[in-house]
Amino acid sequence: MAKSMEQNYRRFLDPVVLAKIGNLEMIARFVVEGFLVGLHKSPYHGFSVEFAEYRQYNPGDPPKAIDWKVFARTDRFYVKEFEEETNLRSYIMLDKSASMGFLNDGRISKLEYGRFFAAALAYLMVKQKDAVGLLTFDEKPDQFVPSSMTKTQLMELLKALDRTKCTGKTKIDSTFPALAERLKKRGLVVIISDLLDDPDRIMNSLKHFRHKGNEVIVFHILDPAELSFDFKKEAQFVDMETGEKLPIQPWMVRDEYRKSISKFFDTIKYRCQEYGIDYNLITTDKLYDISLLAYLHKRKMLY
Repeated sequence: MAKSMEQNYRRFLDPVVLAKIGNLEMIARFVVEGFLVGLHKSPYHGFSVEFAEYRQYNPGDPPKAIDWKVFARTDRFYVKEFEEETNLRSYIMLDKSASMGFLNDGRISKLEYGRFFAAALAYLMVKQKDAVGLLTFDEKPDQFVPSSMTKTQLMELLKALDRTKCTGKTKIDSTFPALAERLKKRGLVVIISDLLDDPDRIMNSLKHFRHKGNEVIVFHILDPAELSFDFKKEAQFVDMETGEKLPIQPWMVRDEYRKSISKFFDTIKYRCQEYGIDYNLITTDKLYDISLLAYLHKRKMLY
């Protein structure tokens, strides 16, 4: 039975399963609720992400505050005593450049993976009574939703994510400084991007957020094929942002490609550590629990 329950909640952390749902609000709720169930299982002990503690029910407490799952286990009424507003202000920045539209083997594109993850993060942040805003970008800033901890503003953020489509080129060196200027109050900046740009330009741009006093966590999203380059047939590769075409026999360049991209990741990771930026490399075949846990680790360090 325990194994069956675990499989049930973990399937709602699978991006391919979530893509079949369609409704972004439901996707965010399923991811977060599935994650919270898993959080109480090994190895994710020790996080209190929704409330400070339980206390026994007292006359006058609203019935909706009763935790019925606890009642079923203990036959006693307990209510969740919520923490005060934390005043953590977060900004989710989602890359929507054309390269984010890449997908292999019909799974899920980087943008779709990123949209689901951004929606789940926003839902979790509001659930924690934190303020969250959204900025989408390609070669220039696009949609902007001011940070807020209200359910109404969360719905606006989810609507903006629902409208987000792949367009434009990656131009981080001009986009990130412009985004940094939009942030009037310091907070936690969450960047979701494939970071397909020059490492020096990326890091020089990320420094703008740090110089303005923001904490930064980067989620570097790639398709698994972009790591392995395990294509079996000769093919014509097309740059999704420029349209440039290049015929390639993948097996002839695979080893060199892997060396180059490994060096790229190592450079970004090392430079992020140098500037006090959290860096997380994730692929679109991974469940969302590890990424959400990385966010919680970062949040916990801020207190």
